[in-house]
Amino acid sequence: MSDNDDFMMDDGDDEDYGFDYEDDDGADEAGADVENTYYTAKSLKTEKPQEAIAAFEALVKQEADDAGPGEWGFKALKQLTKLTFRQKRFDVALAYYTQLLTYIKSAVTRNVAEKAINGILDYVSASPDIDLATMQQFYEATLVSLAESKNERLRTKTNVKLAKLWLDRKEYAQLTKSVRELHASVAPSPDENDSEAIDNTRGTLLLEIYALEIQMHTEMKNNQKLRQIYEATTQVRSAIPHPRISGVIKECGGKMFMYEKAWAKAQVAFFDSFRNYDEAGSPQRIVVLKYLVLAHMLMGSKINPFDSQETKPYASHTEILPMTNLVRAYQENNVHEAEKVLRENRKNIMDDPFIASHLADVLRSLRTQWIVDVIRSYSAITIPSFAKQLGIADVDMESILTTLIMDGKINGKIDQVTQRLTLDKRAAVDARRYGALHSWSSELDSLHQKSMAKSLKCGPIGMQGNMTPYDMGMDI
Repeated sequence: MSDNDDFMMDDGDDEDYGFDYEDDDGADEAGADVENTYYTAKSLKTEKPQEAIAAFEALVKQEADDAGPGEWGFKALKQLTKLTFRQKRFDVALAYYTQLLTYIKSAVTRNVAEKAINGILDYVSASPDIDLATMQQFYEATLVSLAESKNERLRTKTNVKLAKLWLDRKEYAQLTKSVRELHASVAPSPDENDSEAIDNTRGTLLLEIYALEIQMHTEMKNNQKLRQIYEATTQVRSAIPHPRISGVIKECGGKMFMYEKAWAKAQVAFFDSFRNYDEAGSPQRIVVLKYLVLAHMLMGSKINPFDSQETKPYASHTEILPMTNLVRAYQENNVHEAEKVLRENRKNIMDDPFIASHLADVLRSLRTQWIVDVIRSYSAITIPSFAKQLGIADVDMESILTTLIMDGKINGKIDQVTQRLTLDKRAAVDARRYGALHSWSSELDSLHQKSMAKSLKCGPIGMQGNMTPYDMGMDI
């Protein structure tokens, strides 16, 4: 059942408001009339909504005239909000909802009020039909009412809900404003010591606020601000965050490290994020597991990322299997197999913009290693023919070969006119020979240094009793 259906259906919560009634104490006649009116109106909702609306309005007026705002009026206003919202009469629904908010001070308990407010706001936020301005009015009316009733806990929760809505809708200016207000709500007062003021409750809320900010700056690719917030999250000591919040923070941290090409740090952050999402039962764990595999390949690690106890159960998951095959091809330096995996699973892998933006690094690494391995059997080769073997553009092949030459990984020259790579085999042999000579020379030098040190320790020859040159390691 969707949240929308849950909001529109009556699942019995209307009947329990935390009040105790005696079965046969003879409720007064006026109270009985109001209750009867409520259930009569409720029975008309589906078939005769307009008659139901008229009956609920009459109930609200009747109760107010008899004994003042009470529980049945609250229930009626909730039903009126539902009915008119369903009819897309949003201004009318907002008026009923605003009237309902006046009842939360005394007519119902805080728990009942919180449940009703959260239900209505969730439905309003999920509606594809309501315009942004009207939706904001629902939230603003709620926040004003909660401030007047001094229900700071619910007011903060509502502000968090609103901030999440701005994030989902990419309304970053509004989100920044909400975040600023939320930070003010957790800031220590002037007479509080900072270390004492940030208790578990406020520390947990602070991490939730940081999670909202860090997602915004990740989407905006504002790495400088992203790093500041990520580092700030590590300084929060007094907190018991929900695993989903920790998962969000670590996921964004992993993306930050990926943009910085700090593959190892990204791998650790994504692994922590995956574990938290997994604990929370969040479907985002599958997405982050793909990011973990991506970072693992870019690290150049030969360890299978699915060998760990946490990730092993997901190795054969439908969405993860293409990444598993990609890892296998990567570790075998099989560039053609890797490209085949990408072609056959384009939607699963390439449709994620974050993965797509980093796959170029993975493929370049694979192609580079393949070229280094294959080129050993050539003395010369034309760049177009070599590019054709990899299925890449000539200019990309030339770029890779140029980088390999500059890095000293291959010895050769590129003739840009003929588009030909000539490999200097003799230079390679000489390089290996000189390398061996250098290694041999270094070993001899090391032995000489050790011999001299031993000689100095023993003192001048002739002063060490019966010690012979042989005892001192001297070659005679």
